[in-house]
Amino acid sequence: MSRSSIQFPDAAPLFTTSIPVQITDLNYGNHLGNDRMLALLHEARVRMLQTHGMSEMEAGGVSLIMGESLVIYKGEAFYGDVLDISIWADDISAAAFDLLYRVTTIRAGEEVLIAQAKTVMICFDYTARKTRRVTARLLELFGQGGQ
Repeated sequence: MSRSSIQFPDAAPLFTTSIPVQITDLNYGNHLGNDRMLALLHEARVRMLQTHGMSEMEAGGVSLIMGESLVIYKGEAFYGDVLDISIWADDISAAAFDLLYRVTTIRAGEEVLIAQAKTVMICFDYTARKTRRVTARLLELFGQGGQ
């Protein structure tokens, strides 16, 4: 069986934020639940947009809707861990783009890789129920402003 992989760009991440694992994030295995990982990635994405005066409902003239998600777990996260979530943009097309996430924590002075993830975000008009083009504002955020 082939395994999924994520290739991160060589560039620095667009955004990094720190989010602590809360007791409500744990599952019966006493570690971060997979549903909560997606919620934490969502929180990181919203924080990134907010730092640029945008939201998922108003991202430079379009809304965003998630078309796909992939999470590759590399380690467990536990209550009290502070997760550092870094985000890159990749594979930008006319109406969609990938956001890549690297999730780490520090334990005993060492960085521990918890997960790598990807969400495919589609530019969307909720009123018309149709996809829209990636906006100049988003391209600027992704460092593609000249295109």
